[in-house]
Amino acid sequence: MKAKQDIRDLSFKELAEELKDLGEPAYRAGQVFDWLYKRGGASFGVFTDLPKSLRLRLEERFSLESLELVERLIATDKTEKFLFRLADGNFIETVLIPAGKRNTLCLSTQVGCRFGCAFCASGLAGFKRNLRPSEILGQVLFLRDKFSLHLTNFVFMGMGEPLDNCDNVVKAIQIMNDSRGLGIAARRITVSTVGIIPGIECLKALGLQVNLSLSLHAVREDVRSRLLPISRKYPLSKVLQACQDYVRETGRMMTLEYILLRGLNDSAEDASRLASIARRLKAKVNLIPCSPVPGLDFLPPPAEAKKLFLTWLEEKGVKATLRRSKGTDIQAACGQLAGKLGKT
Repeated sequence: MKAKQDIRDLSFKELAEELKDLGEPAYRAGQVFDWLYKRGGASFGVFTDLPKSLRLRLEERFSLESLELVERLIATDKTEKFLFRLADGNFIETVLIPAGKRNTLCLSTQVGCRFGCAFCASGLAGFKRNLRPSEILGQVLFLRDKFSLHLTNFVFMGMGEPLDNCDNVVKAIQIMNDSRGLGIAARRITVSTVGIIPGIECLKALGLQVNLSLSLHAVREDVRSRLLPISRKYPLSKVLQACQDYVRETGRMMTLEYILLRGLNDSAEDASRLASIARRLKAKVNLIPCSPVPGLDFLPPPAEAKKLFLTWLEEKGVKATLRRSKGTDIQAACGQLAGKLGKT
């Protein structure tokens, strides 16, 4: 028997078409969306303003799944990591990063990752599959509904490469942004990429003011190819042009994510090249000291070297921040998510 499709995999337009096929009036789509995304309906039976006959037909045609929380860890800095089991037994991790009045949710988009960035744990076990829109949205809904959390910002920076799963990520973003869905302003949503050019173009075509973050990490092509193998397919020069086009068309300020790795990308020359790229894209820079990953031997620069690198950028007129890696003690920092129970 063919598995039923999760109803949260449907956009509003797709849902409206399904209900039209069932002979239902157009306003029913708004009622169903309201239960799915505003009222926290966990089963079709609670959609009490729908006729019982329609609730039964929805149950026959669709599923309405929830992620299963397996483990919740809280770091000393209050960062939280949630390990979820999916319906097929795979695992993903989601991170909540509190900072003052902001609660930023770091979302996963894939089980594993196919790109094998040298310093990142997510790809160590290889790529298993893309997350469906319902599984991406499920991370938001679970934390909002089960823990009554006020979530303010959303970053697609968890497990996987978001723009390698562009269709599903875009659909999830559209539902997040839709006033009939989660009603989240596009400017509160950031998508990170290692430089998947077709994905950047896909995001640009979306027509929303979603923020784009480039995982740059190296400014010399030979070093970048070593750290991010995808650079061999999408060279840095072409990636930067795609980013420039994105900034021009959307009017949004980009962020350049730059993991500092001792002896690899932390020289004065690296800072000078990074400053040149940041000025070209009118981008801000997030400097992130690399986090320890079991089995990998990369190290962050010493404290003084990190501060010096930041100073070099600032002296060249670049807006830059030296981020403190949060959640390191629970393996929740940048590059540490792996999704394997007990081995994260």
